[in-house]
Amino acid sequence: MPRFLPVSNPQNRFVSTAMEYDDGEAPGAELEVHEDHSKSILSTNDSPDVGFRWSVNPYRGCFHGCAYCLDGDTPILMGDGRTRALRDVRVGDGIYGTGVDGCYRRYTRTRVLAHWQTVKHAYRVVLADGTEIVASADHRFLTNRGWKHVTGTEQGAERRPFLTAGNYLVGTGRFANAETPSPEYERGYLCGMIRGDALLKTFHYQREGRTHGDQHQFRLALIDFEALLRTRAYLQRSEVETPEFVFKEASGNYARMEGIRTYARGNVERIRSIVEWPSSPTRDWRRGFLAGIFDAEGSRSRGILRISNSDESILTATSDCFRAFGFDTILEPPGPGKVVSNIRLRGGLREQLRFAHLTDPAIRRKWDMVGGALKQPKRLQVVAVEKLGFDLLMFDITTGTGDFIANGVVSHNCYARPSHEYLSLGAGTDFERKIVVKRRAPELLRESFDKKSWKGELIVFSGITDCYQPLESKLRLTRGCLEVCAEYRNPVGIITKSPVVERDIDVLQELARVASVRVSVSVPFWDPDVAKAMEPMVTTPDRRMKIVETLAKAGIPVGVSVSPIVPGLNDDHLGDVIERARDAGARHAFYVLLRLPGPVTEVFENALREKLPLRAEKVLRRLREAYGGKLYDSTYGTRGRGDGVYAETIRKLFERTTKRCGLNADEMLQYETPSTFRRPAKHGQTSFDF
Repeated sequence: MPRFLPVSNPQNRFVSTAMEYDDGEAPGAELEVHEDHSKSILSTNDSPDVGFRWSVNPYRGCFHGCAYCLDGDTPILMGDGRTRALRDVRVGDGIYGTGVDGCYRRYTRTRVLAHWQTVKHAYRVVLADGTEIVASADHRFLTNRGWKHVTGTEQGAERRPFLTAGNYLVGTGRFANAETPSPEYERGYLCGMIRGDALLKTFHYQREGRTHGDQHQFRLALIDFEALLRTRAYLQRSEVETPEFVFKEASGNYARMEGIRTYARGNVERIRSIVEWPSSPTRDWRRGFLAGIFDAEGSRSRGILRISNSDESILTATSDCFRAFGFDTILEPPGPGKVVSNIRLRGGLREQLRFAHLTDPAIRRKWDMVGGALKQPKRLQVVAVEKLGFDLLMFDITTGTGDFIANGVVSHNCYARPSHEYLSLGAGTDFERKIVVKRRAPELLRESFDKKSWKGELIVFSGITDCYQPLESKLRLTRGCLEVCAEYRNPVGIITKSPVVERDIDVLQELARVASVRVSVSVPFWDPDVAKAMEPMVTTPDRRMKIVETLAKAGIPVGVSVSPIVPGLNDDHLGDVIERARDAGARHAFYVLLRLPGPVTEVFENALREKLPLRAEKVLRRLREAYGGKLYDSTYGTRGRGDGVYAETIRKLFERTTKRCGLNADEMLQYETPSTFRRPAKHGQTSFDF
């Protein structure tokens, strides 16, 4: 990533002030490593469900948070059916995301929770229908084979699911470009609206003492105020004033109708001239006419878009305009006893959205797509992923559903960034460039050990987050803390998924010699496809077993954490993980049933439905079985273990399998530690002769 990156953060939800720059231009965001100036490194917990009291983690945040980002010009499907460039989307905007309902993924409305920008290497994804999307390599799209990154590899550090020529993206495909209304568009709109739904007439009367008693009338009454306001504004720009009035008050099942009108002869004649049929309609006039006639006489329900009328000239003009833009329509003649014909637009939601974005009707209730099913047609097959060879300013958002619709296809968003707000930082460039570390972690740990109150209890690394994050390779804070533990002979437990732990084998061997150390490698999933879906950015299960094997050969007590057990997803592979761990040299194993406290429930359920939709209902049903009909029970003794028949089945399966494989079946790191702790005569780092 380039060194220069403009500062871009959404308003922090937990602070009442925001930064504004005098010249309107944000400065460049340099990489910043912020120090956490806490005076203590030890965190304590008093939960009886956890087998340790003390934990240490030198980091808060992650050095290389993934940035799933797109070109700022990418059109995003907003909640009113219109589109807006991604760069112009703002926090709080209503947009469309997706959710899984039974066997189908369906459109649903959601909100933008965060918006930021970054600079990434640019790639172009090209689909068979001509859809093009410019994105970073890390961005993910929903395909017929699940979520896939733009690029990746089959083996090595960059191994992850990625787009190939055999994939089909999910959605409708490219959106039509939104165009600015012109005077010709406005005339076309007025023609469609007024001819379709207004009263425009002169009544001829004879009145005594006058040449005639003609009355001139224009009146338009609608339930939908948006179309009424647009019509009035367009007429006003044509120098026709039309005062508003209440046509009918709401009553029973009937909504309130408001209207605009004029009785002035000059105004009525002016309106007649505006709505005359043009001899050579322009493109913009056709766009406006289709928008106006749809607002006046159009409907969209049960996935079908129709425009209805009995006037032959209107039906002919409507068909001609549709044809001019390449739409496929069919004329449905009046039914028995009817006089109204229908022009039906064919081509499904893809063509309906093209119609909406091309013509921009005013009435938005007709564009409610909630509940509509998404498809993966062959025209959305990936035909190329091209590296453009330059860096590009890109944008991303966080939404309530975890996804959004980008140029007609389902696009994944990042939901980790907003957590940075808890540190009084931003979810944008702050997340990537402002990393909070406890640089004095080894020193603080030594100070804690020197206190008379410290009795040498077990401390666990990674009680909350993995202590072997990428930044650890450079800062070596976890290693420094482990060296302090070896110096004071303090027992240690480690839970990790990272191969970086292999770097510290020398310190771990010394800890095993002078005190007690036990490493638990987290391997919750054994099925590689499920692992990719649930943990796409983490080392593969097979690689994690190699960590177990490497540590075991080095004489370090090592085991596996089969956590979390996700009912209906990885419970049937529990035996596979334990047996493979035994073969790799593991000595112990423990498990924790999936815990979903607070908002984690919604996050997990959304992720599950997005990534493994066919298995979601089974997982949630089994989880409720384990927690008394709920998705989570926070009661001590139940959380993390569950209750009832299913929970008991998992417990017995785990115990019997570990016994058969000769592994110690433990609660999470619950074991007696020897009284090895002692304070050295002199402070200072121990020199190991390794």
